[in-house]
Amino acid sequence: MIPSLSSMSAFLKKLRPVLLILLGVFAVSGLAAGGIYSYLESKLPSTEHLKDVRLQVPLRVYTRDGRLIGEFGEMKRTPVKFAEVPDLMVKAVLAAEDDRYFQHHGIDYQGLLRASWYLLTTGEKAQGGSTITMQVARNFFLSSEKTYSRKISEILLAMKIDRELSKEEVLELYLNKIYLGNRAYGIAAAAQVYYGTDLKHLSLAQMAMIAGLPKAPSKFNPIVAPARALERRNYVLRRLHELGHISNPVFQAALAEPDRASLHALAPEVEAPHVAEMARAAVVERYGEEAYTAGIKVYTTLDSRLQHAANAALRGAILAYDGRHGYRGPERHVDLPPGSGTQEWRKILVRQGSAGGLPAALVIAVQPQSVTVALADGRKIQLTGAGLAWARAYRAAVQPVAANSGNKAFLRVGDVVRVQPVEGGQWRLAQVPKVEGSLVAIRPDDGAIVSLVGGFDFNRSKFNRVIQGERQPGSSFKPFLYSAALEHGYTPASLINDAPMVFGDPNNPNTWRPQNYTEEFMGPMRLREALVFSRNLVSIRLLQAVGLETALSHVAQFGFQTRNWPRNLSLALGSMSVTPLELARAYTVFANGGYGIQPYYIERIEDMKGNVLMQAKPIKVCPACADQTAAAQRVISPQNAYLMTSIMQDVIRRGTAKRATQLGRQDIAGKTGTTNEQRDAWFAGYNPDLVAVSWVGFDTPQPLGAQETGGYAALPMWMSFMAAALKGVPDRPLEQPQGLVTVRINPATGLLAGTSEPNAIFETFPENNVPAEGEAQPAVLDGGGSENGGAVPEQLF
Repeated sequence: MIPSLSSMSAFLKKLRPVLLILLGVFAVSGLAAGGIYSYLESKLPSTEHLKDVRLQVPLRVYTRDGRLIGEFGEMKRTPVKFAEVPDLMVKAVLAAEDDRYFQHHGIDYQGLLRASWYLLTTGEKAQGGSTITMQVARNFFLSSEKTYSRKISEILLAMKIDRELSKEEVLELYLNKIYLGNRAYGIAAAAQVYYGTDLKHLSLAQMAMIAGLPKAPSKFNPIVAPARALERRNYVLRRLHELGHISNPVFQAALAEPDRASLHALAPEVEAPHVAEMARAAVVERYGEEAYTAGIKVYTTLDSRLQHAANAALRGAILAYDGRHGYRGPERHVDLPPGSGTQEWRKILVRQGSAGGLPAALVIAVQPQSVTVALADGRKIQLTGAGLAWARAYRAAVQPVAANSGNKAFLRVGDVVRVQPVEGGQWRLAQVPKVEGSLVAIRPDDGAIVSLVGGFDFNRSKFNRVIQGERQPGSSFKPFLYSAALEHGYTPASLINDAPMVFGDPNNPNTWRPQNYTEEFMGPMRLREALVFSRNLVSIRLLQAVGLETALSHVAQFGFQTRNWPRNLSLALGSMSVTPLELARAYTVFANGGYGIQPYYIERIEDMKGNVLMQAKPIKVCPACADQTAAAQRVISPQNAYLMTSIMQDVIRRGTAKRATQLGRQDIAGKTGTTNEQRDAWFAGYNPDLVAVSWVGFDTPQPLGAQETGGYAALPMWMSFMAAALKGVPDRPLEQPQGLVTVRINPATGLLAGTSEPNAIFETFPENNVPAEGEAQPAVLDGGGSENGGAVPEQLF
């Protein structure tokens, strides 16, 4: 029965008070809610922080030309701009996390209703309903605790972020901030950590794998849980297909793609770990522990091309030395189970790792004239002929030894060895050397270190022999003594006696009797010839004549710290201790014409945004500069520098470094150095553009072996480096400064030659020190010893 209109009217009159009461309640509730919202919103953090956010980015070290050499910091992050992210990567993340991202206003009511319904029906709080904007709010401002108050704050903050930032800005923050497992923060870091590449080179399947990680980086990690990770990846691919972002053929191809995720460190583009460590220590000292997360970028003075050349030169020289002394045997032996194959071999070799560019290899077959080995990447290679012939019993000295004619005596199946790639796609048997070496190169005009190798393999030994290895320089120190002699009246034609000397009681077996390397004596000889052929007795007499303190005062001008040097005549033979960097710095004075410079290796330091925090201001050789306060100061005369370079050019042309003439250059000069019993081998050399010092020796000093002199063990390293460094660089003839004259002299006497002298040669003198015809030059012809010599513990050559 339908009620009458009158009865309906009466019912509404009765209901009106109830409706007014309910309306009042709703009005009051609305006002209260509005007040609560206004109160809560006033407590929300400002989104201005998001516009200038500082992500935790590791410290990175680069060469001068911007190539990575090292990364330091726990968090792996490489911030990217939204425009740099591939479109499919964006779509994959949204398909997995928030497919209505570009439609909602920070919160997705559908998702929230689903989460609320779950709460009502189960009584349990559940993960869900969070948009990407809400995740940004939580990750940047809030905790991850599951409470109602935190959720309300998160919702309100997400709405505020959506109003004040663009969708692209919010998504960029998310893609750079989100944690994706294995210390990878952000999608760019994840691409590198899991696949060893950058975003633009990821496949669709790899993008989907990374996009599936934010939900649970540990649960869906492709390294520790590959099966679950694959399920998650395929879910993301299905969502992309359902949303119409990819076609069915593309979808099916991505599903079929096997996942090859593995852990990858950010690979340095240039191998310079010793310099990277130097830079790290300097930056942490300057900025503290914050340097590891502040995104600081350090640009060093290294030249990537020259650093590559230095690495190759050092390893080539060290391996050549090692080859001259025979094979010490395999690193270890493994009993291979029957039927073992690539997977078992790889496990063995991965544990062994690489050392100094020498991969580990497993002997899997031995034939009469060849050996087959397997590499960790699955390749099988054969070692034959010259690749095996050098391997013989280890010898401490170079001796003629017949090459191996067979292989069974020293290698067997299951041996773990090292191999080295050589020209022509061939390989040779190798071993990790026990001997060490170092190489450093400096620009002489401002002191920039352009290459530095502190040892054969940084992972094996982090000791930096360039800056920490204090060793006796031997004869490579002699040029500084000769420079002191030139400064005090001697000339290249001065005669000094190369004759025996005895310091102390001749009948005492411990009396110091210095010798030349050849154990022969040449009698009176010109100063130039004495340095060219590195005559020890001449150097001792020269130091006697100049005076110890006078010589030390002169030498200190080259940057040497002489305070703790021995105060006796053994200094003439390089008995003090110096680092390769100290020696290289000293040689820059000869190379640049007489100016003192300060080596440096950091060009500039930038913050994450590229603002320059520190810019190097090196002193430079600039005689014509108006402001001489920033210019290098002269420490020896240009005439002294010219004469010393002229003499050291003869060291290469016809002296102890004659092998370097193979470089075919006229502008190189230098000096060999070998210490007692060949414990240290040096070569220090230069041209006007570059100074380089090479050293070979054992960390615990011991003889290198017979004939392993500076000219034999260290010079080839220097030559290999300089050949690459000076390739294409024009020869720069030595320019004679004013104040010098070149005249004809009698080579036997050093006297000015007459016009009829048939064997006359040219020599250069200071204008105020040119002898008249028949007038003798300053000479040291005595053959005795000196009580100032004292007992010297080591004889140096």
